[in-house]
Amino acid sequence: MSELKNHMDAIVSFDSEMLILVDNHDQEIGHQNKLSCHAGSGVLHRAFSLFLFNESGELLLQQRSANKQLWPLYWSNSCCSHPRRGETMEAAIARRAQQELGIVTQFQYLYKFQYQVPYKDIGSEHELCWVFIGQSSAPTQVNDNEIAGWRFISAADLEKEMQQAPDRFTPWFKLEWRRLTHDFRDALKALHVQLSTTGV
Repeated sequence: MSELKNHMDAIVSFDSEMLILVDNHDQEIGHQNKLSCHAGSGVLHRAFSLFLFNESGELLLQQRSANKQLWPLYWSNSCCSHPRRGETMEAAIARRAQQELGIVTQFQYLYKFQYQVPYKDIGSEHELCWVFIGQSSAPTQVNDNEIAGWRFISAADLEKEMQQAPDRFTPWFKLEWRRLTHDFRDALKALHVQLSTTGV
């Protein structure tokens, strides 16, 4: 147990890690460290977002650590990060899900999109993001350096919260959730997500 605790307290994100720069067509064009990728208006780089649901169809939400440079303490999807230089997307997702949540699971690719959003005057996200979904009933062991809080939530309750307090959620999460619940309803229903009949 002590080894697991030490692992889940480990620092797994570094300003110096080299990310994959891409063009508008997601073609790799170079590499740059994470800090400079998020400075100013940002440099377009490859990223991913993973949505994990339990057997009841509830989404695992994470609250970003207070130590995050961008959007600290905001609620977001289960896991989001970047593949590093020379790393495949699948390997990056498996690595981060284990590092942040202590979970090993299967996941399914749905779509990719590009977005650019500034956070105050501190920096920006400028990503070409691949979006995945998966299911896991494994015990969650969060990394305190990455995650301030976590919980499972139903689609209906999530919608209420997002309507009442949209500023509590990261901008990419709101974009992705809207797309998932409109364009990928069948994929969500296959994971037992209870969506409204009129569209969420």
